[in-house]
Amino acid sequence: MNAIRTTAGSNKITAPGLIRWSGVAAMLAGILFIVIQMIHPADVLSSVTTDAWAIAHYLTILMSLLALIGMTGIYARQAEKAGWLGLAGYLLFSLEFALLMALTFIEAFILPLLATDAPKIVEGFLGLSSGAGSEVDLGALAAAGPVSAVAYLLGGLLFGIATFRAGILSRGAAGLLAFGAVASLAAAVLPHELGRLAAVPMGLGLAWLGYALWSEKRELA
Repeated sequence: MNAIRTTAGSNKITAPGLIRWSGVAAMLAGILFIVIQMIHPADVLSSVTTDAWAIAHYLTILMSLLALIGMTGIYARQAEKAGWLGLAGYLLFSLEFALLMALTFIEAFILPLLATDAPKIVEGFLGLSSGAGSEVDLGALAAAGPVSAVAYLLGGLLFGIATFRAGILSRGAAGLLAFGAVASLAAAVLPHELGRLAAVPMGLGLAWLGYALWSEKRELA
């Protein structure tokens, strides 16, 4: 691949090098994904104005950005062998993290401002996350939750299968990622707080894939 030379002389940034370092972003995203489940406060009105709420949602925005970078690098490393299945999984999974970032931005910066003056709107928005539903009409936002859930399930499953079939990165990590996507179905039947634990396999799979990408022993052309 062509190298993009920097002004530092012998130092250079290469496409393979950027792909490899995107593995670090995936590792951090996977770790944060798990940590956030552990520290996320209950999705209730009284939580929205707390410091714990702010910290959990700031970290979620960061995690989503890192996941997008990491997923792009993982896909780029195996794009040829992953085929259309890998592309479909990558696009769906990336859509999930893009939607998550947008929804989390609302939860982090807008809901706290509405908690006192418009509590019904805040409770309705929180109901989209917890599955309790909303008593108020939230317009297009009401569709964002189901779309995000489908993108998470299908995206993670397809991308995991494609990565397993490609055989370039760890097949164990790919299988764990696919399992993590399917495990999200448990969130539909478990209490919301316990359903968050279903995200742990996904976080581990993403971090493992990131490590597999970063630790590859290959010459950076």
